[in-house]
Amino acid sequence: MSFTLVIHGGAGNITPAIMNKVQEIQYTEGLKEALDKGYDILHHGGSSLDAVVAAISAMEDNPIFNAGRGAVFTKKGLNEMDAALMNGSNLAAGAVAGVRNIKNPIVLAREVMLHSGHVFLSGSGAGEFALSQGIEMAPDKYFFNQSRYDQWLEIRDTNFTQLDHKGDNLKGETVPNTGHKFGTVGAVACDVNGNIAAGTSTGGMTNKRFGRIGDSPVIGAGTYANNNTCAISCTGHGEPFLRACVAHDVSCLIEYKGLSLKDACAVVIKDKLVKMGGEGGLIAVNALGEYDFCFNSAGMYRGIRNSEGKELVAFYG
Repeated sequence: MSFTLVIHGGAGNITPAIMNKVQEIQYTEGLKEALDKGYDILHHGGSSLDAVVAAISAMEDNPIFNAGRGAVFTKKGLNEMDAALMNGSNLAAGAVAGVRNIKNPIVLAREVMLHSGHVFLSGSGAGEFALSQGIEMAPDKYFFNQSRYDQWLEIRDTNFTQLDHKGDNLKGETVPNTGHKFGTVGAVACDVNGNIAAGTSTGGMTNKRFGRIGDSPVIGAGTYANNNTCAISCTGHGEPFLRACVAHDVSCLIEYKGLSLKDACAVVIKDKLVKMGGEGGLIAVNALGEYDFCFNSAGMYRGIRNSEGKELVAFYG
């Protein structure tokens, strides 16, 4: 039986013009490390769920990605993270939002799925649960990243909320140059048993206020998995993805209209989402090991590795 792992490290204004050779090497190595961690589990007969957690954890540990250690700063100068995980074999899911000092939010999402009796925990309550389960914590200094901090300093005295992967704010007004940092990580996988899983993790938006939560941890919006259809992890401007229920919409087009994986992704990302003004993309896999990268932005950090020998790491459109 074949197996497949697909990952992303964010989508947005990713072009050769804003990437230098050092950054290209950093992102290539970061994506390859995540692929290696997840693929090793699949190669040894492990589950798609464990492979997704391993791949995402590797990206959460890498400060170049806006998740875990590389999470951006909120209006209050804090790091608040969101993550979700879903098992396609039984539709089990776990998610957390607005958590702080959690080294790997995706690991906490798995713990919510398996041991909380709930699907979605937030804020201090999710933190209490993490402590009760012995989840690894990290001090504020672990999450401090100078470039992320400088990015926040430029707009902290404004009401701008900045998309981590885009050089403008939600009002459409230009904000100071941010170095074009990009955000959100995710993985989808199909294992040797034909079970699929999806996970997504993010630090959200720079200078976000009011405990804002995007699509990443919301089951059916930014993350979804069902063995009968597909596993999806999204990245982009969260508000349109939330309103469009992007991840579940792709699944529905496969289930109810009989579309192929690639066609369903294209309808949602390149047609429906565009009409709503939504920018970003997704990664997808099904129980046959078929996969897709689909995005309407200039680029998306992405990678795939499967048992057929296919291996790719790419950035640009």
